[in-house]
Amino acid sequence: MRPALSLALLLAAGAASAAEPHPFTVHDLVALQRISEPQPSPDGKQVVFVLRTTDLEANKGRSDLWMVGIDGAGLRQLTFSPEGESSPAWAPDGKSIYFLSSRGGGPSAVWRLPLDGGEARKVTQLALDVGSFLLSPDGKSLAVGVEVFVDCANLECTQKRLEEKEKRKATGQVYSNLLFRHWDSFADGRRSHLFVLPLDGTAAPVDVTKGLNGHAPTKPWGGSDEVAWTPDGKGLIFTAKDEGAEEAWSTNYDLFLAPADGSAAPKRLTAANKAWDTGPAFSPDGKTLAWRAMAKPGYEADRFRIMVKAWPDGAERELAPAWDRSPGSLLWSKDGKTLFATADHLGHGGLFAIDVATGAAKDILKDGTVHSLQLAGEKLLVARDHLRSPVELYTLGADGAGLTAITKVNAERLAQIQFGEPEQLTFKGAGGDTVYAWLVKPAALDATKKYPLAVLVHGGPQGSFANDFHYRWNPQTYAGAGYAALMIDFHGSTGYGQKFSDAIQGDWGGKPLEDVQKGLDAAIARYKWIDGNRVAALGASYGAFLVNWMAGMMPDRFRCLVSHDGNLDEQMAYFNTEELWFPEHDHEGTPWDNPKGYQKHNPVNLVKKWKAPMLVVHGGKDFRVVETQGFSTFTALQRRKIPSQLLYFPDENHWVLKPANSILWHETVLGWLDRWTK
Repeated sequence: MRPALSLALLLAAGAASAAEPHPFTVHDLVALQRISEPQPSPDGKQVVFVLRTTDLEANKGRSDLWMVGIDGAGLRQLTFSPEGESSPAWAPDGKSIYFLSSRGGGPSAVWRLPLDGGEARKVTQLALDVGSFLLSPDGKSLAVGVEVFVDCANLECTQKRLEEKEKRKATGQVYSNLLFRHWDSFADGRRSHLFVLPLDGTAAPVDVTKGLNGHAPTKPWGGSDEVAWTPDGKGLIFTAKDEGAEEAWSTNYDLFLAPADGSAAPKRLTAANKAWDTGPAFSPDGKTLAWRAMAKPGYEADRFRIMVKAWPDGAERELAPAWDRSPGSLLWSKDGKTLFATADHLGHGGLFAIDVATGAAKDILKDGTVHSLQLAGEKLLVARDHLRSPVELYTLGADGAGLTAITKVNAERLAQIQFGEPEQLTFKGAGGDTVYAWLVKPAALDATKKYPLAVLVHGGPQGSFANDFHYRWNPQTYAGAGYAALMIDFHGSTGYGQKFSDAIQGDWGGKPLEDVQKGLDAAIARYKWIDGNRVAALGASYGAFLVNWMAGMMPDRFRCLVSHDGNLDEQMAYFNTEELWFPEHDHEGTPWDNPKGYQKHNPVNLVKKWKAPMLVVHGGKDFRVVETQGFSTFTALQRRKIPSQLLYFPDENHWVLKPANSILWHETVLGWLDRWTK
């Protein structure tokens, strides 16, 4: 282990060399260091976390493990491997840390780093990548997620089959059912399964998910938060979707219980609920199981309810049924009397405390966005960001008092940046409902001047442009370039109650469009320094759909438009995409059963009315909104002789992730806006 680095050295390494503060740019965005996965030590005195830095030369990020005291003292780097590390977890005795790494160029494996000195040692010797892991309560066993062919009897079978496939000259793949591709990769017959193995190497790994055809943890977003050891350490509860041929149009994720020794097949615990169940979490005394559950099958944006049951055989009940928010994570208090939950809330990512006895919910942290909720002794540990700062680690009391930053890894760079001031506003939108929005003012605003406005339209559509620090759609990049940035949480957005989110069903181009129109007018009326004649609209995913729709519905309103990974033809998009439950819910059926649902707000039907110059952006690995939708949009613009450009990334998916591509994206987008609004 190398000697500790001081905070001053860390900051100096990442600081920009500028004598005077400068407006925020994409180069600042890429250079900022990113904190994730904080894990407090068993005694609550130390925190290990992942710190990602960007290597522009290698065109990728590098992640290392760092440690800091719960009081913010003693910051030091723990790992230095060029391959990077992730998923830190403490041994129960607090004397070592486990993590994932592909050190040495081999498969991703679990490693153990002793904190009293010495080098990290590989503790799993599998020939296949370990995608996730969870240490048993006694610290003697690991549950690891590994992708395998489900008809294989052991890991060696999967390895041999992959080697044989690599030697084949033919590249064709036969598929018999959906999903044959998902997000950005094609299926190859493997599923993520959970294996349990003793750390002392005395037994071979056991597939405890044997017999399931679903992923556990789920893909592409699932992780160790979908898995929990039972209190006695003899079993595992995990989330899986085992829907067979209906996988592509079902949202029925269930909790399963499997013995850790693989002696019995997994038992489905939530069979009665045909919607989404996930996030198992045991109370500290092991007597109560909590999890999150949706109620409406086929609807991925339904409200997650908090469910609890006495373990193992108690009746389940909903906790806090009157609390109209959808928790993203759950954490038990030390005494088991409170469940803490994160949830979108009125344009923030809030933190709530729910009384387990009464179900009463209280908002205890209202500003910014909270991630990675943990207990550190008597305190709460959170990762928190907001519109003027990326994630830092904070502690606070169980009542929300005493919020204290324990890391400031970007402090010196942030001190050299001029940010735009964010301000939240409300207005009367569709149906007279109150609609929330954020307005980020231009950096170094001079209220005697006039500034162009960039209207950013979020995706989802059940999502939110909240008070957080985004690495792809960050309004500060526009503020730094001399724009005001307006972000409207239109009907369909999350954090305003389930009725508000549900309001977009069957109405993609209705109430959201009206909200954007009224919000735009409200912002121009409120901020006299906004030039209402120099307005651009930008969006991705659903946001790009709405941009394409506004191109026909509001052809004279915008100086220019940016459409990133958006649908031009909603009917054809159904047959192109992978997760069919999404359009079937939001457009109220299939195209053959309800064609009107796909045509009443279909941008392709209004191409004849298009006038505004448009930049089209698309990723070649996007299977959610396929590249031909972007190509078709560009073709329509070119054929109509509307000024237009196409920015195509053959190696990106629904997002732009590579640092160099992110820089190109921002420079191209801002160049397009400047061309038409300045």
